[in-house]
Amino acid sequence: MASIRKEILIDQRPEEVWDVVRDVGAVHERFAAGFVVDTKLEDDARIVTFANGLVARELIVTIDDEARRLAYAAVGGRLTHHNASFQVITEGKEHTRLVWIADLLPNELAPMIEGMMNGGVEAIRETLANSSASSVP
Repeated sequence: MASIRKEILIDQRPEEVWDVVRDVGAVHERFAAGFVVDTKLEDDARIVTFANGLVARELIVTIDDEARRLAYAAVGGRLTHHNASFQVITEGKEHTRLVWIADLLPNELAPMIEGMMNGGVEAIRETLANSSASSVP
């Protein structure tokens, strides 16, 4: 099984970053603007439309406020297995490490998924850097 890990250092308080990550219906506005162009909530899932036209149904597995961890699973499409998570880790009072891990099958799709995750990382970095609305008191 392929496993892809990305880490981003962010110059924002962990509470601010977690507030954005846990807002599962606003990925296209608050988290990865431009990379994700639309997000719709449907029961226990979100339907995510990417800038490249790909549409994914992602089941929300858990939103763990204590651990600041969001886990989700993409279902349908060419992947036979896809489980991913974001975790917000404190790196000092004003800094955050965001860890994004995806486990998937078939292995042959790993380069495509990693390419998308690379694009996602850049969009996340830019969206969070340009966000003043994400502040939490």
